[in-house]
Amino acid sequence: MTKNQLLNDEAFQLCKTTQANAESWRVEHQRLSNGAVLLDFGVKTPGGMSAGLMLARICMSGRAEITIHPANYSLGPWPLVQVATDDAVHACMASQYAGWPVKKDKFFAMGSGPMRTKRGKEHVLQTLGVTDSSPCAVGVLECDTLPDESVVELIARECGVAVENTVICVAPTRSIAGTVQVVARSVETSMHKLFELGFDLNSIVSGYGTAPLPPPALDFVQGIGRTNDAILYGGHVTLWVNAEDDRIREIGPKVPSIASCDYGIPFAQTFKKYDYDFYKVDPGLFSPAMITIINLKSGRSFRYGSLRPEILSQSFGESFVDLAEPATPS
Repeated sequence: MTKNQLLNDEAFQLCKTTQANAESWRVEHQRLSNGAVLLDFGVKTPGGMSAGLMLARICMSGRAEITIHPANYSLGPWPLVQVATDDAVHACMASQYAGWPVKKDKFFAMGSGPMRTKRGKEHVLQTLGVTDSSPCAVGVLECDTLPDESVVELIARECGVAVENTVICVAPTRSIAGTVQVVARSVETSMHKLFELGFDLNSIVSGYGTAPLPPPALDFVQGIGRTNDAILYGGHVTLWVNAEDDRIREIGPKVPSIASCDYGIPFAQTFKKYDYDFYKVDPGLFSPAMITIINLKSGRSFRYGSLRPEILSQSFGESFVDLAEPATPS
């Protein structure tokens, strides 16, 4: 694998496309007094589906195709967010993984996107040895407020780039765009789980995943609950790998969310159980409901886990009227 990438350059070009389409996509952009650019995908603007799809592409440095597809009605009536990539290591682990908690005074956001590779402090990045010589830094923040100049300056310093070469994209989890970009993490969650289990990520040739798109929630806890449940109980990921069958049989059952001790109830309830401390939740929970591993080396396929539509209905607040039968007159 080529270690040096230009992930931030690729994401920067997508940000320029976003600015060119800002009005029709309902994205607001502003240049701060220090020269940095903020792209608001849902804090002070409605955003929408097109904004969410572009935000997910930026988050993955353009190394994946993200699309919306009709519902799988065995899961429920929600459309599916589909992700396909032939460069899962760079798209997911070097870009999309939310591995940087950005903190400054009272500001806090989970940071993802290729800016993480410029920073290079995370264990996963150091293990994979991925670097980026881009002169710019592009990041995605999951939060309900826009960062000020001091937060962006902190990000630029950590990334070792000029602040005027920094672009920060922001969306609350409970916005339409924020919901789309979080649910587009189905493949990423499986990649991170495999990394933690010691599987060689360089053996992964391609990745594909789907997860249902929940209705945006009215508050943070419900928002983070629904977007996580979409993957934990409705996500199905397929990976094409070159590996030994015995290694897949050994590690496969440990990958899906069902392997976690916190599996089985909507994530909002789990979050409450741990006093809303994200870091107290079993890290092994954050993975897709089902994974299929296709071994190119042997021609065999392996599937682990199961989909749980009943938990999705509980989490997403399903309430539908069946209009197939006429209502009884009063």
